[in-house]
Parts: sequence; structure tokens; C-alpha cells
Amino acid sequence: MPAIVGTLWLTAGTAAFAVPLGVAMAIYLAEYASDNTFTRLVRLAIINLSGIPSVVYGLFGLGMFVLFLHFGSSILAGALTLAIMTLPIIISTSEEALRAVPQAFRTVSISLGGTKWQTIYRIVLPQALPGILTGIILGLERAAGETAPILFTVAAFFLPRLPRSVFDQTMALPYHLFVITTQVPGMPVKIQYGTALVLLIFVLSMNLIAAGLRSTYRRRRQW
Repeated sequence: MPAIVGTLWLTAGTAAFAVPLGVAMAIYLAEYASDNTFTRLVRLAIINLSGIPSVVYGLFGLGMFVLFLHFGSSILAGALTLAIMTLPIIISTSEEALRAVPQAFRTVSISLGGTKWQTIYRIVLPQALPGILTGIILGLERAAGETAPILFTVAAFFLPRLPRSVFDQTMALPYHLFVITTQVPGMPVKIQYGTALVLLIFVLSMNLIAAGLRSTYRRRRQW
């Protein structure tokens, strides 16, 4: 139970930080930023960041959040580290989803008196929502299954109680699976496979929820 609840805490914290910032950055790049050298460099940097090994993000989180900002080994430090790791995925997929919306939608909205923000908020975002949800779920699934970032920032070997605040350490399913398969001699194989099954069910459930939301919003599309 502590490992399952800890994984939920970390996934929710990652979503709270990464989703608003990632979608906002995608909106800026797709709708406001001009096509120049700077924006091309930003997009290239985002693509490169998505390919960095997760252990590098873990070391960055250790240096920045645990040591420099004095958050200690905590859910807050782990969630911020995972959020930074998932941002490139959310930004890239959300930007592509926004650019896929036909330009005619924007033209008609502005010609009828809508402002640029009203057009984005009321017309473009609802039409791009299936693609944006896909990027969000992909990013959160990666965050839920990572071991290296939480190893340096939040994960505990064993805690008999549930976390009480974002400044507490917590157990997490990926790290728990790593520990019982590599660090605990004589651990029964059925417990190892059972832990792996729980993690797979957790990730699969997120996939099923995302698929249901995508299908619902796609049926509402007007193109």
C-alpha cells in the first residue's frame, strides 16, 4: 500500500507541475512565437531533452531540488524532477496537436470578432484536446515507471506508513520492484512478479482512461 500510494502521489504531483507548464509552452510555440532562429533552437532543445537518460534528470533533481533548494528527499523534489523529465514529451505532442487544427477555424473565429486568446481557448484547444491528452498520458506513464529519478530524490527502501505531506519521503512501485529483485536475498519470485503486475495494471489503467477520453473528444470534433 505505501508503494502504491507513493506512486499516486508522485504521478499527481508530476501532472500538477508539468501539464499546465507544458501546455502553456506548446500554446506559445504554436500560436504566438514567430518562426525564427530562436524558436527553432528552442524546438531543437526540446527534442534533445526528450532523449536524455533518466538518470541525468535524477542527478539534476538531486543537485537542484534536494541540495540547492533544501527540499530534501521528498515527494516535492521527486515530482519536480519527474515533471522536468516529462515536459519535452508534453510540449512536443501538444504543439503538434495544436498545429493539426485547420487554420480556417482560427480565421473564421477572428473574422467574427473573437480575440486571439478567445480563439485559442474556445476553438483551437477543444479541437486539439485528444492529441494533447495523448501527450500528457505518455509523459505521465513514463514518470510512473521511472526508477532513476526517484532513486536520487524521493524513494525510500521501506516505510511502514503513508506520506503525510509533500516534504515526506515515500515508497514507489518502480523502486520497490528494483529493491526486491536486486537487494533482498531470497525474496519469493511470486512477490516480485506480483509487484510488477501491480505496476503494469497502474500504467494500463492510465492508458484505458486516456483512450476513453480521446474517443469521447474525437467524437465531438467538427472536422
